[in-house]
Amino acid sequence: MAKTAYRKPKKKVHVFDIVNYIVFILIGLLVLVPIWKVVVDSFNAVGVYQFRLWPEDFTLDGYKTIINTQRLYRPFINSVITTVLGTFLGLLLSTLGGYVLIQFDMPGRNFFAYFLLFTMIFSGGMIPEYLVMKQLHLVNSMWILVVKHGMNVYNLVLMRNFFEGIPASLFEAAEIDGCSPMGIFFKIVLPLSKAALASIGLMFAVTVWNDYSTVKIYITNPDQVNFQYQLRNMIMDGDTPTTQYSVSQNTLFYAAIVCAILPFMALYPFLQKYFVKGVNIGAVKE
Repeated sequence: MAKTAYRKPKKKVHVFDIVNYIVFILIGLLVLVPIWKVVVDSFNAVGVYQFRLWPEDFTLDGYKTIINTQRLYRPFINSVITTVLGTFLGLLLSTLGGYVLIQFDMPGRNFFAYFLLFTMIFSGGMIPEYLVMKQLHLVNSMWILVVKHGMNVYNLVLMRNFFEGIPASLFEAAEIDGCSPMGIFFKIVLPLSKAALASIGLMFAVTVWNDYSTVKIYITNPDQVNFQYQLRNMIMDGDTPTTQYSVSQNTLFYAAIVCAILPFMALYPFLQKYFVKGVNIGAVKE
């Protein structure tokens, strides 16, 4: 008896799927077109403001000007240091705080959870915050970027939700084997939380790297400012450096934008697989 070949049923194409694809393509274009314009204008020697798909007069003078501006070196190092330390401190506090909040037998657990959530809704304001930072001797210091962003309740709640998704049987098995609470944290919780650590760590890094307002309010010492602040002063205030390169203000402006976002554009592809998983933190409960 001859065997009949199995034919996989054709998937029906629904109108919703077509509309969904069209909408997301349009959203993608809305995001990519401005970025492409910035990149093109950063290589274009013609400083006229208009949209081009390719540089009309290709030049690297904008990037050469920024690279050869020595007063940007110290702010760039400051930004790297504060971003690395701020991300580390933020992840440290978020993971430890989230791990504490999943200890259901801890006395006062609900009180601390609601107390943290309260700070997400209400804050003391700018003046009390300034006075606190002054008492901590963080005014006019780049370390304020590390301390100020070290605790983020929203990220802590995300980390707690991710920890709650870890099967309780793993914790019980570790306790039976004689593992301490901190041993469970380092040997079980953290290795299973790579997606959460990558996504939340990226949030901390972007926040610290792009923080301009904190530097504007708290820091006046030019040796303590970060890269974003120095770039802003150089471009927006017309404080263009004098170099051997002839570059228009518009070209230099867009080259500075690309330099500011380039570190995370290079870093994101390596974290994308973790970030895609991490955006669903706490979304699924069993």
